Amino acid sequence: MRILVIGSGGREHAIVWKIAQSKLAKKIFCAPGNGGIADIAECIPIKTDDISGLLEFAREEKIDLTVVGPEAVLANGIVDEFQKAGLKIFGPNKRAANLERSKVFSKELMAKYKVPTADFKVFDDPEDAKRYIEKKGSPCVVKADGLAQGKGVVVAKTVDEAKDALRMIMEDKVFGSAGDKVIIEECLEGEEASILVITDSKEVVALASAQDHKRVFNNDLGPNTGGMGAYSPAAIVTPGLFKEILEKIIYRTIDGLAKEGIEYKGVLYAGIMLTKDGPKTLEFNVRFGDPETQAILPRMKSDLLEVMLAVVEGKLSKISQFKWDERSCVCVVCASEGYPGAYQKDKKIFGLDQAAQIKDIVVFHSGTIRPAVHGQQSTAKYMTNGGRVLGVTGLGNTVKEAIDNTYQAVGKISFEGMHYRRDIGQKAVSSS
Repeated sequence: MRILVIGSGGREHAIVWKIAQSKLAKKIFCAPGNGGIADIAECIPIKTDDISGLLEFAREEKIDLTVVGPEAVLANGIVDEFQKAGLKIFGPNKRAANLERSKVFSKELMAKYKVPTADFKVFDDPEDAKRYIEKKGSPCVVKADGLAQGKGVVVAKTVDEAKDALRMIMEDKVFGSAGDKVIIEECLEGEEASILVITDSKEVVALASAQDHKRVFNNDLGPNTGGMGAYSPAAIVTPGLFKEILEKIIYRTIDGLAKEGIEYKGVLYAGIMLTKDGPKTLEFNVRFGDPETQAILPRMKSDLLEVMLAVVEGKLSKISQFKWDERSCVCVVCASEGYPGAYQKDKKIFGLDQAAQIKDIVVFHSGTIRPAVHGQQSTAKYMTNGGRVLGVTGLGNTVKEAIDNTYQAVGKISFEGMHYRRDIGQKAVSSS
């Protein structure tokens, strides 16, 4: 099969890496890809939002299956356009992608179909929202309605913090039109977990659980990021709890969408808060998580490409479950100085070869380029080209062993201003 993967991050590198292991994969393209992806796939200089360009390429190259990584292009309807052209593509259509594109749509769907989530109220007027906050008090959570690359959520510990978040989102328009509406919801307490499933709208097959680390600094301090690391499986998600999450959250959501006349095909990712009152939904994403994917796919023994094809063809019932490596996996994100704020690019990356020599280590590239390909002169094979630069990932018989293995590899890598959290996975160690 000839495969096209759309995207340029660590998630897409992990997907390409996993697809490349399939006996069905003959040729893999990635648009636009990154420095690491270029080692295992042919990178094509087409932007992820250029749907017509991607469609033309898929036609010309006789692509058998296109796999979509980022949420924005799903929300813009790439699946609908490919399907109209008779091309196979893995991911939810535009209406289904509303589950992530609009937090208001998502929360109202959950309320209608009794999917456990935080109490909430929707506002399109900042003054009304401020009055509500003053009346309700803190802590509370302020969320931009639209897509904000995982950064449109502020957990406000005081009323003033909540008002500042409103000002940033609704008045300063930091996230553009994504902030036209906001949701203000109760602040749930507990531990978070990421639950991902693959579905063809009729059957659901669960991926391994994971736990993300959103905040930029150790001990969950600092602003939210796209994710600073993850580990799988999430120690806190017991088999009984996993079953409860599937039944009360995943199945109800997919059934609810179906009752609204919306077919959901692809990955459904639920961010879950494990509260004293049971699991509650924080948010839904309509694609593989990043960096959760980097911690999950190295544990998967099943053929991912085979599963994706079954979803597109509506034949997921033929795959009852995935086969997993019983070992733990940890991913540590190496980020540019200043991330998630302003950061510099074009820093030489050193030590990748040494890290790769460590057993059970794979380094997924997020924001890198290969200078030679881009006409630059450099002694380094790769240079930084993003906020999150690398996802250093390692396996171990225990989560502690996986942590130690991964950080040993991180210690081999360097670039100017490199920043990473030093506590990824520690919650699992302390709870075991």
